[in-house]
Amino acid sequence: MKIILTHEVTGLGAAGDVVDVKDGYARNYLVPRGFAIRWTKGGEKDVAQIRRARKIHEIATIEQANEIKAKLEAVKVRLAVRSGDAGRLFGSVTPADIASAIKTAGGPDVDKRRVELGSPIKTLGGHQVSVRLHPEVAATLGIEVVAA
Repeated sequence: MKIILTHEVTGLGAAGDVVDVKDGYARNYLVPRGFAIRWTKGGEKDVAQIRRARKIHEIATIEQANEIKAKLEAVKVRLAVRSGDAGRLFGSVTPADIASAIKTAGGPDVDKRRVELGSPIKTLGGHQVSVRLHPEVAATLGIEVVAA
């Protein structure tokens, strides 16, 4: 099935790309979550608009991405969350929580869609999080989750 990506999907493409994927993947995952729309001749006109919006939010050069990476890795991020007695959280830490904690700690403004969690953060303590700044540059950030 041919689809137009509306958001960046790791391993598939960036916003505005027209890609061909299996029907079930598009129908059950990409389209319901708003990552893609079905390709039509009329939808092809939307591609230019999506690409313009992508250029505004995108980090243009590798040098610029490396500068932001250095700033991110220098920031100490502490995230206060509610937890139980055994150190397990009520819920989990989301990429949006991490992005707001980075900004609160004095780091650069990071889009929550660029934060990649290997597995859900559900315990107190130190955790490693990857922030994809550019297709070739990713920053590894240490986050300390503490009880509120």
